[in-house]
Amino acid sequence: MATYITLLKFTDQGIKNIKQGPDRLDAAKKVFKAAGAEIKDFYLLMGQYDAIVISEAPDDETTAKVALMVGAMGNVKTETFRSFSESEYRKIVSAMT
Repeated sequence: MATYITLLKFTDQGIKNIKQGPDRLDAAKKVFKAAGAEIKDFYLLMGQYDAIVISEAPDDETTAKVALMVGAMGNVKTETFRSFSESEYRKIVSAMT
């Protein structure tokens, strides 16, 4: 499965109802699971972004679908990146001609 890093910012709605945040995270985990993906880690951040999610999914389309579904809940805005592990990086670079 591919690894993705998603940076999150709380919307006004999301921060207004932050005490429901843990329940929303649980709901997001269910959305990921139903789509065949998984949230591997979640971190609350200090700085430009409010949280980061590290997830795995079978492909970009699944990740896009999940990001849209979570975003449609109205509590966060997301920015998602496909990431490559060190071993994947080494494989990519070694295949360069």
